[in-house]
Amino acid sequence: MKLYLAVGIGGMLGALGRYMVSVLFTSAYLFPFGTLLVNLIGCFFLSYLLHNAFMKSRLSTIVFTGLSTGLIGAFTTFSTFAVETIQLVYQSYLLAITYVLCSVGGGLLCCYIGYRVAHVKR
Repeated sequence: MKLYLAVGIGGMLGALGRYMVSVLFTSAYLFPFGTLLVNLIGCFFLSYLLHNAFMKSRLSTIVFTGLSTGLIGAFTTFSTFAVETIQLVYQSYLLAITYVLCSVGGGLLCCYIGYRVAHVKR
């Protein structure tokens, strides 16, 4: 039961964080910067969290799952990325392609950076 509560609380905080970023980067722009930003941040932090042996050994399963599945899972959004990509296709193929490349390439880069930062010798 505690695990479900941790995921729920993390999910609530992640969803609120995503909403706050989307308010700051409104869709008044032609490009969905808010979704791109939350997904890149989420890629970094999830990779960092999953590859940081120090943090994994210090966090309980409940806290770890609350942060990874709850907070980061709710903060990032694949469905919004997909919908915004289709909307961009109708506006501009170039913007749609740019968004997909920035999202996928940037996400992989952020995961790699998170992995590397997690393995820095202290």
